[in-house]
Amino acid sequence: IVKKCKKSCIFVTDIDSLSGERWDNNKTRDMKYSRILLKLSGESLAGESGKGLATEVLDSYSQQIKKAVESGVQIGIVIGGGNIFRGLQGVGRGFDRVKGDQMGMLATIINSLALQSHLESIGVKTKVLTSIRMEPIGEYFSKAKALEYLEAGYVVIIGGGTSNPYFSTDSASALRGVEIEAEVLLKGTRVDGVYTADPEKDPTATKFDEITFDEVYGRGLKIMDLTAFTLCKENHLPIIVFDMDTEGNLQKVLDGDNCGTLVHN
Repeated sequence: IVKKCKKSCIFVTDIDSLSGERWDNNKTRDMKYSRILLKLSGESLAGESGKGLATEVLDSYSQQIKKAVESGVQIGIVIGGGNIFRGLQGVGRGFDRVKGDQMGMLATIINSLALQSHLESIGVKTKVLTSIRMEPIGEYFSKAKALEYLEAGYVVIIGGGTSNPYFSTDSASALRGVEIEAEVLLKGTRVDGVYTADPEKDPTATKFDEITFDEVYGRGLKIMDLTAFTLCKENHLPIIVFDMDTEGNLQKVLDGDNCGTLVHN
């Protein structure tokens, strides 16, 4: 299904349940998720300045996450680091790719700590787990530890990417989503879905309400990097891309509102 829309985002309407239930295209978007992996863009945290951390964005994200937690949803989060440093940017500046990616991993941890601070300031229990050992900044990530905290009502922010160079935070979000047995991966961006083309460059671009993984491959659409995308497809983890910067959209997605694009098998 394709419809015109001013912004771009991806919305996943349904998912495989933890019990192994297969995707049913006849299901509607009125279900409520019990555990999600939320992927946040590092660039979005910069706000209008385009770099660093914008307090107003952190406040908005924190309030939306708090509301979701209060509704009973368990939330794991992976944040990019593009507002501070990207590994590929480092290559362009003469850095070794491995060192550049490691610098980017540290940037994601800075963002994770910033979001943790804002969440805790409004009463949301939050733990930062890192894929690289760096206690006391954060506890070393393990699936068991993450699940323990999620079940105890904590928001779990996982920083440091996959801990390996040449992998993006998209790949990290897909990996962690599968590991924590999330029902859906919510990709929060500054746009509201998946389009036939870049809507900022092509005014005739139309938005998909939902689309299959195979259709995305066939059309050559760029939603996430192929490693992340394939990991989601092979593990039956649906993706919802939506506009996180619009206040209240996270809860709308969790409530089943059709405000984004669904990607599924």
